[in-house]
Amino acid sequence: MAKAQNGANPDLKLEVITIPVADPERAKAFYAGLGWRLDADLVLGGSRAIQFTPPGSLCSIHFGIGSPPTPEGTPPGLFLIVTDIEKARADLIARGVEVGPIFHRTADGVADGPDPDRNSYNSLAAWSDPDGNGWLLQEIVNRLPGRIDSGITSYSSVADLANAMRRASEAHGEHEKRTGQADANWPDWYATYMASEQSGAEPPK
Repeated sequence: MAKAQNGANPDLKLEVITIPVADPERAKAFYAGLGWRLDADLVLGGSRAIQFTPPGSLCSIHFGIGSPPTPEGTPPGLFLIVTDIEKARADLIARGVEVGPIFHRTADGVADGPDPDRNSYNSLAAWSDPDGNGWLLQEIVNRLPGRIDSGITSYSSVADLANAMRRASEAHGEHEKRTGQADANWPDWYATYMASEQSGAEPPK
């Protein structure tokens, strides 16, 4: 297995596991009855995705119909969440992994390349390990409301925190342009912005 050129590992967060179900409605009722949080029940391009998170868990389950297949035709079951899908894909390739092209979800199904607007949840890339276990990279920067406890903001690595601070810095620069003055309370603004990214709350303007 080849090594990445710079030796740095981008964060790959195992957050979603796809499980096979025979009847999505029955499965939805079952997991709702367990008190698990319903994160999503979406229909897009003829496919349906239902996601639940167990209480206190940082990993969710995902099931439905019409999941996009890998190039080999095997639906991936393990989602790795990244903040920069192009960087994460390039890193895996540098390590000798065969990663499929990046694609994004549309109202008509899937299309080549990252989401043009880089909307979170839409850009993906599939790869498999030597035993055929399917993995799916998914780019998420801004969470939808309710995905993470709004009272908890955490980062899994220094790189993850640094990237969040860079995004906050860029957004704060736009904020100061709009207001036309320097913001002496920038630490509070940064903190609010970074927390809103994770919780899905409305970010400061």
